[in-house]
Amino acid sequence: MTKTEVTPGMFSLSEVRPSWKTPSVLALFSGIVLVLFGFLGKPGDVTYNLSNKGDIFSVPDVVVASTFANVVLGTLMLLGAVYSAWLTIREKHTPMWVSLVAGLLGATGLLGWLAAGNVVPVSFILGSAVVLAVPIILGALGGLMSERVGVVNIAIEGQLLTGAFMAAVVGTITQNLWFGLIAAMISSAILSMALASLAVKYLVDQIIIGVLINVLVIGITNFLYSQWLASSGEEANFPGTFDIIAIPYLSGLPIIGPALFEARITVYLTFILVPLVWFILFRTKLGLRARAVGEHPTAADTVGINVGRTRFWWVTLGGAIAGLGGAALTIGNVGAFGREMAGGLGFIALAVVILGRWQPFYVSAAALLFGFAIILRVWANGVSPGIPTDFITMVPYLVTLIAVAGFAGKVKAPAASGQPYIKG
Repeated sequence: MTKTEVTPGMFSLSEVRPSWKTPSVLALFSGIVLVLFGFLGKPGDVTYNLSNKGDIFSVPDVVVASTFANVVLGTLMLLGAVYSAWLTIREKHTPMWVSLVAGLLGATGLLGWLAAGNVVPVSFILGSAVVLAVPIILGALGGLMSERVGVVNIAIEGQLLTGAFMAAVVGTITQNLWFGLIAAMISSAILSMALASLAVKYLVDQIIIGVLINVLVIGITNFLYSQWLASSGEEANFPGTFDIIAIPYLSGLPIIGPALFEARITVYLTFILVPLVWFILFRTKLGLRARAVGEHPTAADTVGINVGRTRFWWVTLGGAIAGLGGAALTIGNVGAFGREMAGGLGFIALAVVILGRWQPFYVSAAALLFGFAIILRVWANGVSPGIPTDFITMVPYLVTLIAVAGFAGKVKAPAASGQPYIKG
């Protein structure tokens, strides 16, 4: 049989007709920001601190009434909802950037409402959001690589936790953080090999495998932490963190300088991996074959692509990237391993994959929104906004539910995602 050439247009995510879900959700949250945070919001001025000592030039602080700022933000969100409704009437999909910008405006409105009468350190919040988003981005990239070849990866939480544990232990024992980072990637890749082998070769249900891997990793790491690390912290769980690397001149830019150009190596590696995964996936024959396997494995097999091998290695490499995300939790941020320190970030990463439509750049932007939600919770607890701290703690997970329910679903997952392939 003659092999047919694979072309870029043959395999792409399936489109569905636009629904009124997105404009409805945008209208709802624009109303919340406009009315509750704006017209009925807490009175008081918010001071946005835009410059730090050491910046190459100074930007004056911005002082604005909290209620006025939220009226403006809510109005902009409402315009976005109107634009989304207009596109839906014309049977066109709302661009992803509209949802992301609306989410950023809504989060800013919540920040302004909480910060009435306080000073908001913009550079600190943005920089912290980037650091907190890195494990989510890397975990989501791993999940994206798996799902693009047709394997549902529920085990991102376990992969992050494995990477975090191995990075801390190996980094401490060897006294070399690079060894810890490599160990994190290798261990998570091995874990992903188990997922890939069971799903691809033995055709075990992928959802069940992922859940079992998560439970297994949580149990093992909790046991080792309580029986070993808790009593031998300095010998096995005290790796420290990578040094912060400041890029000359760029790190001195106001607002974005400290956030993007004064960071640890795990952040810079993330900046490299996101466009690299996008380029490989959408601009190379290797990525085209991977997408073909995820969309129509039978057709891919017909043109000579080894479906099983492709799925196995993409899931494995995705696990290695997720392991790097786990290392970012320990040697890239905290400096030690803690019980269940992934804290549900793997499941947020899974939601980010869906929200970002299986596109690396969209996925990263959505992850930054969740990083912002997490640092907002931490910062708001410090300024005592006058609302229960339990409510603030719910913010990242509430954002996850809203995002997936309100903005996902306009583009279908890869057609063969979760479906085992039996040759012939």
